[in-house]
Amino acid sequence: MNIDSINNGYVLDHIKAGNAIKIYNYLKLDTQDCCIAMIRNVKSSKMGKKDIIKIDSLIDIDLDVLGYIDPDITINVVKDGEIVDKKHIRIPQMLTNVLHCKNPRCITNAEDTLDHVFKLTDEANRTYRCIYCEMKAKNSKI
Repeated sequence: MNIDSINNGYVLDHIKAGNAIKIYNYLKLDTQDCCIAMIRNVKSSKMGKKDIIKIDSLIDIDLDVLGYIDPDITINVVKDGEIVDKKHIRIPQMLTNVLHCKNPRCITNAEDTLDHVFKLTDEANRTYRCIYCEMKAKNSKI
């Protein structure tokens, strides 16, 4: 298999096998007008298998989404065909409009303009709770 290198953009590497499609959907990469390659189940000496996403454009990427889905991802920033920066992601302390509160009595479900904000309450278990009603996020563990 031959995947072309990119000139300017990002390589999302060390994605846990199977998580690339989740990242693709959360980042809404289908709406981007650039070349995007998603490579799944690549052999890795460190991880066994991993996924990789190559984005051939310097678009805005929500690092909180990446940290929520897979905090072990590495982001390589590519400019003029060379890696100029390498970022390591961490699990975010706060998530805004990534998760949505399922509590029907929460203020976020009554006020359309209010952001859905969740705070990390248990890092070991990756548990997030709504800052308004304390409801535990249903999808905290991916």
